[in-house]
Amino acid sequence: MKKIVIASNNLGKLNEIGAILTPLDIEIVAQGTLGVGEAEEPYFTFVENALAKAHHASRITGLPALADDSGICVDALGGAPGVRSARFADEARASEPAGKTRTREEQDALNNRKLLELLATATNRKAHYYCVIVLTRGPDDPRPMICEAQWHGEIVDTPRGSGGFGYDPLFMVDGTGKTGAEFTPDEKNQISHRAQALAQLVTRLRGELGISLVSGGQSATSLRDSILAPRRKPSEFPPGRSKI
Repeated sequence: MKKIVIASNNLGKLNEIGAILTPLDIEIVAQGTLGVGEAEEPYFTFVENALAKAHHASRITGLPALADDSGICVDALGGAPGVRSARFADEARASEPAGKTRTREEQDALNNRKLLELLATATNRKAHYYCVIVLTRGPDDPRPMICEAQWHGEIVDTPRGSGGFGYDPLFMVDGTGKTGAEFTPDEKNQISHRAQALAQLVTRLRGELGISLVSGGQSATSLRDSILAPRRKPSEFPPGRSKI
């Protein structure tokens, strides 16, 4: 396995995944550079949506494909927003001009405002971020590699910090006294849900493929620190079906 298509067009995710996979010397390519559009995510579980995205990219390209699905789950809301985390406040679109496109920052602000409104009288503020990473080795892989991780904390009343994205300004991480938005990118990338899941993936890939780290790569005991490696740009390939 020398090349993997990443089933995402999110630059932040691509950079993070690329940095994690660098020690394995596996080439990554964003699905958009191969002419692959976004997959639908109609399911009620993170793992089903991640599988749908990975299978979609693998079927079109013929390559192994990696996808993730993640979100925040709040105890007092029965696990919501969950799989709808990115679109939690989508009902607000009814009052907007037709065809209006929201920026990520605008959507995040609406999602955060809705979350605070729903928790206005709640005494239980516990929450956790959840991430599942799926790797399919090919279009018909019957046993995809699945890694998952959680990041625990609670929801605060007032946004804090200027970093991160999504619900980070409201999510105080257990044992730190900081919200996700108060960590530096490097600090967050050592402890976040996605970083933990990706570190598991690297360990499992090394075992399955029987490969060693490339020269200068990190040891198996410092996989999380590999996130701090220089960011690697996704390779660009012409549209069309690629071969492994």
